[in-house]
Amino acid sequence: MEKVPYLDTEIRRWQVGPSTFLARPEAGARLMAWHITHADGTDRDIIHWPELTTTEEFHRVRGGNPILFPFSARTFENGELGFWRHPVTGERLPMAMHGYARQGRFTLSQVDARGFEATFVPDAEAQAAYPFNYEFKVSYRFAPLALVCEFSLTNLGEERLPWSAGHHFYFNVPWLPGAQRADYEIELPATQRWRQTATGQLIAGPTLPTTVSLADPALIDTIHTGLSSPLVRFGPADGTAGIVSLQHGVGDRPAPDATFVTWTLDDDAPFYCVEPWMGPPNAPEHQRGLHWVEPGQTGRFSVRVSVD
Repeated sequence: MEKVPYLDTEIRRWQVGPSTFLARPEAGARLMAWHITHADGTDRDIIHWPELTTTEEFHRVRGGNPILFPFSARTFENGELGFWRHPVTGERLPMAMHGYARQGRFTLSQVDARGFEATFVPDAEAQAAYPFNYEFKVSYRFAPLALVCEFSLTNLGEERLPWSAGHHFYFNVPWLPGAQRADYEIELPATQRWRQTATGQLIAGPTLPTTVSLADPALIDTIHTGLSSPLVRFGPADGTAGIVSLQHGVGDRPAPDATFVTWTLDDDAPFYCVEPWMGPPNAPEHQRGLHWVEPGQTGRFSVRVSVD
């Protein structure tokens, strides 16, 4: 691991076998990029990161892996966006889109040749929105052709606390010269698919086969649950050139309401987002995929990303 200059700041770089990982742990515990150098000297980007001219609005960059905590995406209270209700006091509280970790400050609690662990430091806005006594950590472990990211949420208070966190991986697609998105497909073993309405409800989503072209517009903003397997794979339709795999959790069976979300910005975007979440959006209101951590206990959520 080494520190390297980046625009007006410093970031960290890990070289693990053929893989290079770039991250800025103190700013949202943000993994920025991952590329693999092949034996012939050519590079392949796995995680997309755009060219920047400034680090202003760093948390809004469409790239890397923004951390979604304490809740993923949009929360609603009685149909109004940007709010949720405290499960004990009943107080109506604000909640930012994707929560507060991606734009938050972290302290680096551990770093070595294979990764890092960073601890969230909630500011006044985050404390007001999520008023619990807790410790939230993000840990990355890097391998030659894989990474594991684990969230840990320790309840330091006297009341149980809710969470439904997630990842927002921006994968580089397409990666073969001359290829188009239509040349790629995703294998996603979901039995239920949903969309979120403008007032936060989950409604039936598109009917899709297990294997779908990444060019299919029905995939965009679709919430995939009822997973028969924790493993999602995507890559060229002919099965060549390094399939990307994501494993949701650490066991062979997905947790109830384990979720993947598929999204991209438009047809010309150089990325496709495959996002493992603990549950569907707006979990505090509809309770699906809402997890609880009892006083003195630690809840965990782990995701593994690898290249075949």
